[in-house]
Amino acid sequence: MIQKQSLSEKEELHPRNKHRARYNFKHLLKSCNELNEFVMLNSQNEETIDFSNAAAVKMLNRALLKHYYEIENWDIPATYLCPPIPGRADYLHYMADLLASCNEGVIPTGKHINCLDIGVGANCVYPLIGNKEYGWSFVGSDIDQVSIQSAKKIIKSNGALKDVVDCRLQSSKSRIYRGVVRPGEWFDLSICNPPFHASLADAQEGAKRKWKNLNPKKEDKTTLNFGGQNTELWCEGGEEAFVQKMIEQSASIPTTCFWFSTVLSKKSSLPIVYKTLKTFKALEVQTIQMSQGQKVSRIVAWTFLTKEQQAEWRRKRWTVKK
Repeated sequence: MIQKQSLSEKEELHPRNKHRARYNFKHLLKSCNELNEFVMLNSQNEETIDFSNAAAVKMLNRALLKHYYEIENWDIPATYLCPPIPGRADYLHYMADLLASCNEGVIPTGKHINCLDIGVGANCVYPLIGNKEYGWSFVGSDIDQVSIQSAKKIIKSNGALKDVVDCRLQSSKSRIYRGVVRPGEWFDLSICNPPFHASLADAQEGAKRKWKNLNPKKEDKTTLNFGGQNTELWCEGGEEAFVQKMIEQSASIPTTCFWFSTVLSKKSSLPIVYKTLKTFKALEVQTIQMSQGQKVSRIVAWTFLTKEQQAEWRRKRWTVKK
């Protein structure tokens, strides 16, 4: 298991995460003046936004992506998932460390490093951050047509991304890799933030709890401040069932990807995930804990490559030819 380092500032975030300090609204406003409408002073006379306001959260994301990742144009359709940027960045930094652990401590960078984002969403956030931070190329898949259209629009409106990010519709809800991964294609890593609720009712209950935490004195609300469509928030069986399916289907393409991975939001999901990985004969499994504020999650990553195959992969794909 890869352990987090002990950090002095916002110790829950990765050392390379650009968001370890409090949001600097003066800097963000220079990059995105539209954020000014939502900035206010809290009880400590500090600048902040109303994190229960979906419009404010979306504008904060737009400012963060523009200021830190040079994404000039970013938007998502109403009610679609607006993910927390710091947490998404953490996942990518830890996966970069995982690649480095197989490469004598050196993070493989550049557009020849291929990443597969299962469930890229309308926001397309993982490819945006991963390309800026490490120069990686991405294929993003989703079963939702609107999400794919939105992600493609983001890529098209940020010209530097058009040759390094490809978004593909997954036409079958029962398939994860097949129909997306093309013959002869390979990926250095596959990432996924799966729908973790088991039903719509479960997702709505989760929304009520979050709303109550943000607004303890206000009436319950079932609309999340960060949005989310059904396919983004829940699936039958929840994250356990989804990740079990991922593992089973990844075993059918064992040499197509170096590291398969997923986020797990619930610690209780780990036993069944470990059991499934053992059943399908994953040769190595890594568990990496992440946290943002009071929320704790973990990455589970697995590979079917032997040490010899890993060495050959590094030689063929990661060695920079001079």
